[in-house]
Amino acid sequence: MEILGLSPGLLVLFVSFGFMVGVLFGFFGMGGSFLITPTLLLLDYPASVAIGSGLAFYFGTSVIAVLKHYDIGQVDYKLGAILFVVLSVGIELGSRLVFGLEALGIADLVTGVAYVVLLAGIGALFLRRAYNLDDDLDEAADDEDTVDDEEIPPIAQKIQSYTVPPMISLSSGGRASAWTITGAGGSVGLISGLIGVGGGFIRMPAIYYLIGTPLTAAVGTSLFAGLFSGAFGTFTYGMSGSVDLTVVSLLLIGSALGARIGSAATTIVDEDEVIVYFGLMMVFASVGIGLSELANWLGTGALDLVSVLLLVGSSFAVASMILYQVVTSINADETSTQPNPDSGD
Repeated sequence: MEILGLSPGLLVLFVSFGFMVGVLFGFFGMGGSFLITPTLLLLDYPASVAIGSGLAFYFGTSVIAVLKHYDIGQVDYKLGAILFVVLSVGIELGSRLVFGLEALGIADLVTGVAYVVLLAGIGALFLRRAYNLDDDLDEAADDEDTVDDEEIPPIAQKIQSYTVPPMISLSSGGRASAWTITGAGGSVGLISGLIGVGGGFIRMPAIYYLIGTPLTAAVGTSLFAGLFSGAFGTFTYGMSGSVDLTVVSLLLIGSALGARIGSAATTIVDEDEVIVYFGLMMVFASVGIGLSELANWLGTGALDLVSVLLLVGSSFAVASMILYQVVTSINADETSTQPNPDSGD
């Protein structure tokens, strides 16, 4: 029996997976499309459908995030509009490349290899951050001149010192070359269109470290630009019938609830306590996709189940860890607030 063209097992999988990705999105602030697209690839969806659906899911989750920054002035609208244009060009080029690779029959291979490298790199960065966390805390305690969110990183100041016209004024008061903005935004857009990710984990650092806006403005501007570029990417792939609306809708239903819980968890659970698990999740996901590519190369499907378990199971494990710590913290607070019984006179 099928519901909405999907087996009951897949229907439950997509809603529950969307919920877990929503928890991660709400807690870590990442859109989650970098998990959706490879999962759809492992479930034998065509590369173009997996990428288009991943971008559509990112667009849906971004709407909520942008609204949080809209009223508090954390968006450089002019920079966001320029980035939207160059991101859209990059996404269009990336999507054309995907369709060209599909015609050659190697789109799944190229996308899979790109994801192995990307997720492994993200995982390594998070694990390194977790490893160096104690040292960073010690340095912060000893150093009174800690970096403020409104400061511009030194590398961005260096890049801004090269005044290659035309120059664009930023809301922070600084200026950046249009060539820097075009190069950074176009590269992120190309990656988004090629492998179906929203690109927030690349776009925000690019705005902060290369273009040179304060950190708070970089986050808001990244979300603003990503919202419209995600919409454009969804439209680009949707016009070719490469967005599975049923799958995206089921994922968003689960994600809407999960994101609320994940956002609330940030006030209860210390991110540092679970960041190592997030890094491990990325590494396991990378291994899972690598095993899938190996299975395709060997012509056997024996490793496909292991691949899905590593990719989906690792995200479930990390989200479950966050939920467990939320429940534990709530129970601990309730216990501490209960009045002690009178011991008598």
